[in-house]
Amino acid sequence: MSTNTYTPRLATKYKSEVAPALVKKFAYKSVMQAPKLEKICVNRGVNGAVTDKKLVDVAVEELTTITGQKAVITQSKKDISNFKLRKAMPIGARVTLRGEKMYEFLDRLISVALPRVRDFKGINEKSFDGRGNYTMGVTEQIIFPEIDIDKVNKITGMDITFVTTAQTDEEAYELLKELGMPFKNIKRNAE
Repeated sequence: MSTNTYTPRLATKYKSEVAPALVKKFAYKSVMQAPKLEKICVNRGVNGAVTDKKLVDVAVEELTTITGQKAVITQSKKDISNFKLRKAMPIGARVTLRGEKMYEFLDRLISVALPRVRDFKGINEKSFDGRGNYTMGVTEQIIFPEIDIDKVNKITGMDITFVTTAQTDEEAYELLKELGMPFKNIKRNAE
């Protein structure tokens, strides 16, 4: 009995090309020391969710369609009277992707969604947090081909965070660059 297991293209690329390249660049003793992509968190706040509860459901449905994994509703943590916000009110949606779905989403983001952004010149390489994680913002959800533009009544953005096992921003930058992230500036100042 043969088991036909599917491995995403970027997962294969990581094992065969990216990890060995990182070992060579940073002089690790083992391939196991090379930084890995741990998870991708996609987060979306919904403007106007306080007055219209259906907007949150639409956001959850769109995030589920984009990522291929069920999105969960995020709730407010405290009362803010200026925004007419009460504690535990639904205000957004989020998804945490790991494993195959993470690599599939990253592949679609790099090869299909980002090239569809108007006047795209690459993503900013300065959005690292100092601990090897990278966060980028997407201004329109319609860059994803899974979204039917005719059914969209409000264009909103989302935050995408790449959590890596890298210890430094330099290692995380090299990891994401090797995986194919289109950074604006190929030469880094830190080198």
